[in-house]
Amino acid sequence: MGAHLPAIIVSVDYRLAPEHRLPAAYDDAVEALHWIKIAHEQWLTEFADMSSCFLMGTSAGGNIAYHAGLRVASKVVELEPLKIQGLILHHAFFGGLGRTGSELRLSNDPIVTLSGSDHMWELSLPIGADRDHEYSNPMVNNGSDQLQSVRLAGWRILVTGCHDDLLIDRQIELANMLEEKGLRAVAHFGEGYHSIELLEESKAKELFGVLKNFISTSCADFH
Repeated sequence: MGAHLPAIIVSVDYRLAPEHRLPAAYDDAVEALHWIKIAHEQWLTEFADMSSCFLMGTSAGGNIAYHAGLRVASKVVELEPLKIQGLILHHAFFGGLGRTGSELRLSNDPIVTLSGSDHMWELSLPIGADRDHEYSNPMVNNGSDQLQSVRLAGWRILVTGCHDDLLIDRQIELANMLEEKGLRAVAHFGEGYHSIELLEESKAKELFGVLKNFISTSCADFH
């Protein structure tokens, strides 16, 4: 990806469930942002534009990017000189107790099965929580109160997905909710399955094009 985008990519490690249940991964992502703002690594200090940062994640990473963004949206001053311009939620992993049409239609999907998705939530949500917890279901209570901070920060949010991914309906619901709340949401949904870009080069190139356009237009808006 780094070879195709005008960006420096920082890949963030995070603690895994079930040993470390959520919100551990969100805490680790926020900690990484604070590390970046004070890091003295040459490749950051000399080559990175700290005023044009995007939080991106795929699948579980998309969920983490979303919740990390919510956590820091009201504290942007604390991150300076790092400035976040937007979120990129690619094939973001969300869930809920009620079944969506795509979950029922694709319950035996070879990449992500419905039973497998349920089991991952059982292992990662706080003890005693169900899939309608805010960490899993961003639609609960008509969305997080922190979305107002995201709107005021002026961030753009790209939500991407594929129509043969059992998670697609939840991603579409999220994109629609963000737009209804007045956030600067951009949706890009196409053909394919969960994490198709890892297996099909043409789809990876298509994604890189979408990302490059989103990043360049977002930066142009801010500058």
